[in-house]
Amino acid sequence: MTLGSPPRPPAALENLLVLELGARCGVSAAGSLLAQLGATVIFVEARERGDFAQPKWDDRPGYAAGKRSLAVDLALAQDLQLLRQLLAACDVVLRASDADPLAFRGTLPEVEGGDDGPVTCDITAFGGTGPLAALAATDIQIQALTGVMEATGLADQAPLPIPLPLIEQLAGVYAAAAVMAALRGDGAGPRHAQIALYDVAFSTMTSFLPAAFTGRDAQVNRVGNRHTLAAPWNVYQARDGWVLMCAGNDDQWQRICGLLGDPGRDLAQRFARMGDRVANADEIDASVQAWMSQHDVARCVSEFSALGVPCGPIAPVRAYPREANLEHRNMVHALCDPVTGQSLRVAGSPLRMSESPGRAPTHLSAPDADRAMLIDLLSQRPARTAPRTEPVRAQRDRLPLEGLRVLEIGHYTTAPAAARLLAALGAEVIKLEPPEGEAVRNWPPVKDGRGIFFTFQNANKQSLVLDLQAEEDRSSLRRLVEGCDVLVENLRPGALARKGLGPEQLLTINPRLVYCSISGFGAHSIYPARPAFDTVVQAMSGLMDLIRAGEVPMKTGPSLADVTGAAFGMMAIVAALTRRDRSGRGQFIDLSMQDICAWATQPAWRGGNAWDRPMLEACADGHVMRPAGANLAALARADQRCPLHAAARPTRDERLRALRQAGVQAVPVLSIQEAVATDQTRARELWCLAGDETSNGCPLIASPLRYRDTPPVALRPGPMLGRDTAALLRSLL
Repeated sequence: MTLGSPPRPPAALENLLVLELGARCGVSAAGSLLAQLGATVIFVEARERGDFAQPKWDDRPGYAAGKRSLAVDLALAQDLQLLRQLLAACDVVLRASDADPLAFRGTLPEVEGGDDGPVTCDITAFGGTGPLAALAATDIQIQALTGVMEATGLADQAPLPIPLPLIEQLAGVYAAAAVMAALRGDGAGPRHAQIALYDVAFSTMTSFLPAAFTGRDAQVNRVGNRHTLAAPWNVYQARDGWVLMCAGNDDQWQRICGLLGDPGRDLAQRFARMGDRVANADEIDASVQAWMSQHDVARCVSEFSALGVPCGPIAPVRAYPREANLEHRNMVHALCDPVTGQSLRVAGSPLRMSESPGRAPTHLSAPDADRAMLIDLLSQRPARTAPRTEPVRAQRDRLPLEGLRVLEIGHYTTAPAAARLLAALGAEVIKLEPPEGEAVRNWPPVKDGRGIFFTFQNANKQSLVLDLQAEEDRSSLRRLVEGCDVLVENLRPGALARKGLGPEQLLTINPRLVYCSISGFGAHSIYPARPAFDTVVQAMSGLMDLIRAGEVPMKTGPSLADVTGAAFGMMAIVAALTRRDRSGRGQFIDLSMQDICAWATQPAWRGGNAWDRPMLEACADGHVMRPAGANLAALARADQRCPLHAAARPTRDERLRALRQAGVQAVPVLSIQEAVATDQTRARELWCLAGDETSNGCPLIASPLRYRDTPPVALRPGPMLGRDTAALLRSLL
């Protein structure tokens, strides 16, 4: 620390010791987030390169940064003994029991032991139940099996694999949250978390699930960078690069037509309604493209931004994402690689928290450089606490956030999804809506008077209607905040502060409040007024630069900026609650979806894609995915049994059978509608039909965050508008 610099804020996880085992990069993503929050994380690595087909070993600098390295050979007695000592002393164990080149299974004590062992989190491909439970799979295979791949890419081309471990990264976010939730309070909650990549990927498909639940095939297909309900909504080529632009309503379209000049006047009249524009998207896109091609990226972004139309350039990833707001928010840091002596870039922490901010990595250890330090740490670490009493053990079936009250002021995806995840962990969630209700209440398809998307996105919540334009209702909100533990919102930055309801005002009313704001570019941003949809964030974080259909930048099929933003919101809130348990103080959390997406692209910063692009084979009823480097003789045997290019193409099942009999690993590329109906999905109970006072069968989705010994919360559909208003207001009297 330099003379005169402010003291470093205390970390949320000070003095926590985490042992990171396993080859999955989801495990390392969880370890990195816990390290950012102050934990000492031991990065256990092989003395030689691991052999499981996961990218963790391809990006050691990114995954080891900020941690302590211990390289082991389990054939050496001293290494085995040291690992056993660390297991006995650590507070948390992160592992991947289905994918482990170091062969920890069977060589170390059971890590999911009794009540007094460490909190554990096991990240596997398919979890512990279902017909696929015993199998290991890579991120890209999970994409194929859950609809993620089928939803990504252009409609007239093959599905597009996402060349980044985004499902693994998201699993790591859930794992970090699960660990911190288990550590809260007196430790009487669940101890052993289990995260399945399959569950995580299925839960990302929220924008596709309503159509899949109702059997509407046409709405489940790939749409490229378009939107099924709005137009124009696409990526366009300017003179010197690509621009993403989204017109979400008729007013924005009319302003765009004014910018287009003479052609725009005709378009404004012919396609005044959104439905007409969606039906004629090709013509609409051609007109917008004609204007864009005459101008450079800066001019395009400036003109559309001035009209209030969401837009942004495709940020290039050249060693790291090059974007001004990411630089402003300090999301890229330089470290020295001790192995090569070269400078490299690593991601900063997206966890901007006023009391216990996430810390960017400040060091990168050479393999096994920290062995002596860890041995010394063991000698100083106190023994684990005495066995807990039977009454505490009997509470293990409690959900970790029971007794907490969460107020959600949100719309669309991020804040509502974050609050839904908190409800699944046991919190009471109150959803505040304006008198007309949240905009997505009536998104089609609709069942029993509520959009299916709304009913599952707002499961297990109460509905409170207040008009925040009215002082009386703002006063009611202030009184409600006095008894809340958490407020989570995703309004435009400053919207609540202008009504006297910003973090400074509400933390004065309730100093224990955890106030979480999730926005496209952050509360402290160089784009304070820029609207941000998921697609705009994907463009401006570098994600779309890494996913290409030919030369065209491509968004992910599922809305991964929204979904990952929601998961980060849930995790950051749990971290702040963990800190509050010790300090008694709440805090303000400023989350930027752009920061979060840029953090998730980090595996591509040091050498391109995480895998060789797999091969997709077109069959009569879809596609089959196999490794690009499959044995040629094996492929010839498969072609002999089941010719791929015969006059009548084989079905997926026929081609899969031939490939597997020839010894070639292959999986089907399933649509989300197919994934909804698989035996694995049913066995994992990833969705169910549940009712309330007005419906007996709304489809709801399960949380991917689970504990071994704790039953999940029973699901109830998102409530009718204002159902709980009277009762909640009476409680304030």
